[in-house]
Amino acid sequence: MSTFGRTSVILDLDGTLVDSEPNYYEASRELLAEHGVEYTWADNEQYVGIGTQETLATWRDRYGIGVPVAELLAELDRRYLVLARAGTHVFPEMRGLVEQLHGAGVPMAVASGSSRAAIDAILSGTGLDTLLTTVVSADEVARGKPAPDVFLAAAALIGADPADCVVLEDAAPGATAAHAAGMRCIAIPYVTAHADAPAFASADLLLRGGQAEFTARAAWDYLASVSRP
Repeated sequence: MSTFGRTSVILDLDGTLVDSEPNYYEASRELLAEHGVEYTWADNEQYVGIGTQETLATWRDRYGIGVPVAELLAELDRRYLVLARAGTHVFPEMRGLVEQLHGAGVPMAVASGSSRAAIDAILSGTGLDTLLTTVVSADEVARGKPAPDVFLAAAALIGADPADCVVLEDAAPGATAAHAAGMRCIAIPYVTAHADAPAFASADLLLRGGQAEFTARAAWDYLASVSRP
């Protein structure tokens, strides 16, 4: 049994482990520009934490894009992977926490709304793939966040009871998904202006200042406080 007893940790990827939003924004901006849509960073903030397929389906309806979602997804992934492989920044305190948890034998999984190809590219490119070997993409479950499917699938893969899982999330849909899954949640809002979103009120630990406030020590101490033998 690990240092934290039965506790397992499930981590969101984009905006939580890594600062991938700038790359997703640029890939999205380029894709939408091809369809005559001007897309700003403020527009992008509305979709932080929402699964890629759900986002593309919304864009298709909102902007009247006459291309199937599957085709849009393939093109967005192609553009994004070029940017992701060129460089994706891991939040230093998050890397530190993952290294500590791995060393302590705490079961961990990544549960993300991105495609499996995008997740694998980021984990391998940042070296996190040696520490985080269990991965679930929203492509592999029936519903993306805010539905709990991706978190429940991750818990099943690591053999954890949802009640013993702690989710680390940066976005309101993810916090909603964690709550729906019956899991605890450490919320680190990527867009700190969203800290007052109702979904974050369900978080067990809310770091309103986002990554600027997050520390591996604080997360470690919280996990120790909620762990069951």
